[in-house]
Amino acid sequence: MAAGGLDEDGEGRVAVARLILGLRSQGIRDPRVLKAIETVPRELFVEAAYADIAYADRSLPIDCGQTISQPFIVAYMTEKLSVGDRDKVLEVGTGSGYQAAVLARLCRRVYTIERYSTLLRQAEQRFKALGIANITAMLGDGMKGWPQQAPFDRIIVTAAAERVPQALVEQLKVGGIMVLPVGPVGGAQHLHRLVRTDESYEDEELIPVRFVPLVPGKAEAI
Repeated sequence: MAAGGLDEDGEGRVAVARLILGLRSQGIRDPRVLKAIETVPRELFVEAAYADIAYADRSLPIDCGQTISQPFIVAYMTEKLSVGDRDKVLEVGTGSGYQAAVLARLCRRVYTIERYSTLLRQAEQRFKALGIANITAMLGDGMKGWPQQAPFDRIIVTAAAERVPQALVEQLKVGGIMVLPVGPVGGAQHLHRLVRTDESYEDEELIPVRFVPLVPGKAEAI
């Protein structure tokens, strides 16, 4: 049996195959992204109570009132990020660590920031268990980014900002890409794909989404 209770030779394999077929039917085409989704064991990133539905295309609750995004959103955001194998990627909002683990299959190095120490510890334990060595994680304020490691080729934000954080734009290389949800909590949110230019950025609005809010600062004692 696999960790989380899925049979590696039976139901787990079927669940993964069904998920990949579903992602293809929803328009995910990049073979590198699909392979990354296929090879990261999602059941290790969800609570034990939800292990049997780890590969369902839905978001699931995790600690600290946060969620792990549904696989389609992870795949869609990753595809829109257009990650190259030599890229340095910043992720704002580590959460369970699942998105970072997917990105780690595609790029040179992932830097990921989490404001909840509980989530950060859990994610780092998962990275270690899976032998993922190209992720560096930090407890911090995601809205400030990681200036010591900037500039980044790609930035992905996994919580909704009411407006595009200028600090993150400034840490993106010219020609670099950022994908993030923008909009108020409880209001209309959309994914945006930004391309950094010499003076500012080009902004493309993508699909409607619903994310937890991007909150400034580190959480206290959580």
